[in-house]
Amino acid sequence: MSKDYYNILGVEKGATKDEIKKAFRKKAHQHHPDKAGGDEAKFKEAAEAYGVLSDDQKREQYDQYGTTFDQAGAGGFGGFNGFQGVNFDFSGMEDLQDILGSMFGGGFGGGGHTRKKQQARGQDIEKNLEISFSEAVFGTEKTVELYSHIVCNKCGGNGAEPEHGMKTCSVCSGKGETQVSQRTIFGQFLTRQVCDVCSGHGEQPEKECTKCHGAGISRELRKFSVKIPAGVDDGGIMRLSGQGEAASRGGITGDLFLRIRVEPDSKFERRGNNIISQIAIPFKIAVLGGKVLVETVDGEVDLKIPAGTEPGSVFRLRNKGVPYTRGGGRGDHMVEVTIDVPKKISKKQKKLLEEFDE
Repeated sequence: MSKDYYNILGVEKGATKDEIKKAFRKKAHQHHPDKAGGDEAKFKEAAEAYGVLSDDQKREQYDQYGTTFDQAGAGGFGGFNGFQGVNFDFSGMEDLQDILGSMFGGGFGGGGHTRKKQQARGQDIEKNLEISFSEAVFGTEKTVELYSHIVCNKCGGNGAEPEHGMKTCSVCSGKGETQVSQRTIFGQFLTRQVCDVCSGHGEQPEKECTKCHGAGISRELRKFSVKIPAGVDDGGIMRLSGQGEAASRGGITGDLFLRIRVEPDSKFERRGNNIISQIAIPFKIAVLGGKVLVETVDGEVDLKIPAGTEPGSVFRLRNKGVPYTRGGGRGDHMVEVTIDVPKKISKKQKKLLEEFDE
């Protein structure tokens, strides 16, 4: 019985290729067997319809003879009249390859279409870096030491001994990919995968480098300086592009992520961009007022204490805090006051204090 491929995809007979492609994507997502409520039979039927209507020659033959056109002596659809046990080669049908590839996670097809392999990228590295409270406030320069893969300094990264060159991969013949047979819900497909021998490069060393054993990278201890900007906070992360693991054979080097760990300070506490500290003032100054020296990250400064200051009072020293990492300027230094009450007083002092109640 002849199948109405246009009706299966829900398009008019005069539909454009874009309309057919859009309709197939919709049907494929609607009936995908991995989805709740999916219908494997309808999914296969939609793929069958798209495989014909997206091909100009097959569509023309279908429009003239229908799905039974092979009985009229016009040839066949090359496997679309039955899925199970059939080897499909989707060469030349790149749209369907892309759509099915996105569903199955692999490349579909045989000869004639080779996908360009993405350039390899080295792994990122994460490392903690400890700095002092003062270094976090004003910035500093630190030496970082770590073991990581770097481009082999003997072969220059191509994996071959210096006196030897590169040759075409004997397994993939320079394509960087090999074909394997993969069984799916459609039956058995020819799929492509990255060549295991050359890792997708299409060539291999005539003789492997004796230092890196053909990998093009070697593990070494590295030391380099890093500038820490003023105002960094505990837990902040600095990204250093290109300071991670090197990739084999000319790939992109990963990044280094430094997590800043600020050592606690016995005198200062940070809250945002403000610095908090406590100071004990004499009872006399609390009552009568006066000046006291306050230690800040910039050194000692005078702080005026008004008469009648109570315990817990907070005074602000402007622009004595932590620099802002964006926009310039600094936070403030907040000084919390405690009062140093004398434990022993003379009879005269006691009498004077008692007079306050009169």
